[in-house]
Amino acid sequence: MTPCTSCALLVASVTQFIHRKLPRRVTTYGRSMTEDKGKTDSLRLSMKGCRTNNGFVQNEDTPELDPDPSSSANDLQHQALSIAGPEEPACQGVQPYAGMPKEVLFQFSGQARYRVPREILFWLTIVAVLLLIGVTVAIIAISPKCLDWWQAGPMYQIYPRSFKDSDKDGNGDLRGIQDKLDYISALNIKTIWITSFYKSSLKDFRYGIEDFQEIDPIFGTMKDFENLLAAIHDKGLKLVMDFIPNHTSDKHPWFEMSRTRTGKYTDYYIWHDCAHENGLTIPPNNWLSVYGNSSWHFDEVRKQCYYHQFTKEQPDLNFRNPDVQEEIKEIIQFWLSKGVDGFRFDAVKFLLEAKDLRDEIQVNKSQNPDTVVGYSELYHDFTATQVGMHDIVRSFRQTMDEYSREPGRYRFMGTEAYEDSIDRTMMYYGLSFIQEADFPLNNYFSNLHTLSGSTVHDIILSWMENMPEGKWPNWMIGGPDSARLTSRLGKQYVNTMHMLLFTLPGTPITYYGEEIGMRDILATDLNENYDSSTLFSKSPMQWDNSSNAGFSEGNHTWLPTNSDYHTVNVQVQETQPSSALKLYQDLSLLHANELLISRGWFCLLSNDSNSVVYTRELDGIDRVFLVVLNFGDSTLLNLQDMNLGLPTKLRVRLSTNPASTRGEVDTGGLSLEQGEGLILEYNTNNLFHQLTAFRDKCFVSNRACYSSAFNILYSVC
Repeated sequence: MTPCTSCALLVASVTQFIHRKLPRRVTTYGRSMTEDKGKTDSLRLSMKGCRTNNGFVQNEDTPELDPDPSSSANDLQHQALSIAGPEEPACQGVQPYAGMPKEVLFQFSGQARYRVPREILFWLTIVAVLLLIGVTVAIIAISPKCLDWWQAGPMYQIYPRSFKDSDKDGNGDLRGIQDKLDYISALNIKTIWITSFYKSSLKDFRYGIEDFQEIDPIFGTMKDFENLLAAIHDKGLKLVMDFIPNHTSDKHPWFEMSRTRTGKYTDYYIWHDCAHENGLTIPPNNWLSVYGNSSWHFDEVRKQCYYHQFTKEQPDLNFRNPDVQEEIKEIIQFWLSKGVDGFRFDAVKFLLEAKDLRDEIQVNKSQNPDTVVGYSELYHDFTATQVGMHDIVRSFRQTMDEYSREPGRYRFMGTEAYEDSIDRTMMYYGLSFIQEADFPLNNYFSNLHTLSGSTVHDIILSWMENMPEGKWPNWMIGGPDSARLTSRLGKQYVNTMHMLLFTLPGTPITYYGEEIGMRDILATDLNENYDSSTLFSKSPMQWDNSSNAGFSEGNHTWLPTNSDYHTVNVQVQETQPSSALKLYQDLSLLHANELLISRGWFCLLSNDSNSVVYTRELDGIDRVFLVVLNFGDSTLLNLQDMNLGLPTKLRVRLSTNPASTRGEVDTGGLSLEQGEGLILEYNTNNLFHQLTAFRDKCFVSNRACYSSAFNILYSVC
């Protein structure tokens, strides 16, 4: 039977069935069809030659059509063929057309020529999705940990009383800091670290705190702080505060209640009975204050002595009391809930003292004990770094971690750790499975008073060799408790030390004013009843050459400005292409943009009494930075004699010498002036950290390799 015959039989059987069973008249193809009123049915067939519209649209009201018993078997066969239809279309010549119903669509979709491409596309999509997921997982698995915000850029330490005065009272304040955020951003700073501004009546730089949850009025209000914090975050910066858990002011409510033995506050501080002879107080032991003389002071109200590591106005808290630890935890939570991004915990090594109050051993055992009054004259085995102290520091970390769970809201923790040995300092990093500080503050360069290539080399090597694997270093060259860089080492080394700071691995930390080379003030009458020698590095920031160096529009300032502010100030140096400020900005920009510096290996190649030579390099990048710093007199350095395999010519990337316009230098005879530093660049695939000879002199915190093809970092090197 031909296809056309089948089509004809199909049409004939359907027509015969309709005429027999339905009570209506149906016209032939091409004529109108009249239906009875009431229930309606429609069944339309169309045929052009051998192309048939097999559409079957049935009204919901049409009753089921039962076969007539009198119908012949042939009629039933045609009915079954008409209504149910075969699994394949009856007419092979039928083509898909627009508007065909789903029954017809299903017939065509089952054909191999439509089904096979559809299945191929489906499985290709599945494979592509799985491949994409696999690649994503692989990239995540091999990618090194991203640098956090406290690792990605320099920190800028501000002594708030000396930064900018906004209300003309001669004291810097929080609003003044907010007014200068654009300047800080221009330095490519990532984190602002503000020293203590808690409420305090002491003239001890706000470290004897009366209320941990209030702003001292000299700096503004809590609203001023909240506005400053919001402005800092709007700039994409972070804020780190000082926190002083070891002691309070003797005006703190806790101390007032402790001296009167009020409730739980009775043992908030360290009290002990004292003897009295001939009108003199005999302390319980020979422990000394950091500032000298006995660390015990008799209280007339409680009739006992209390212990103070620092001044008598700063009584030490009793951290063996769980209530004290809970109070400190609540204070930390108070500031973190306001949005503070981290803390520098001060004086943590003094948190605990020995319980038995044994005398500490004299350094000079032959010295008369009655004449031992200086802190350095005793070994402080019972008053510093006691067993259990690190447990308290870890509890601070745990509190910080509770607020670090949101993406991008990690809370930084640094510690002051001026320990006697580098081993003790490294303990503040914590253990491999228990974290403490993100890093202890590295003040070794801040206390350096004489420079040489060997000294700088030894400080760097000491930190990098002893730092636990995977931890992050930091470097600072100044601070409020040390003389300024210019006064300690000389103006000629300011740029060199900044080049060192920004090319070492880790986080560089800058004390305000160091970027322009400020020096200590020389005034003697400072109108403060505290150790005046520690005030010299806290003079007002020098913004311009106007009255009070642009620090204040008032008639006086709390400390005098330095006499050199007419030439050493921000406004002048911003216009000088060869100024210390301009080089500082160039160095911080290089630090931010170069993977070689932010993520690369650090290899110490050579040092002598004058110079230090080291490289910054990264697997996958065929460039190397060679840093040469001269801390001695003028010298001629022959890099070829070091057998480092260097090219004869190296490109100059940055130089501390404004007179240097050399595009290239000769490695066979490199002339360096006193205090000159160079960042040189050359292309090579032979990296020093891959060489056995330099394996002990190369360091990296978070190892990474660079793929130039995909422009990504990966950790499987």
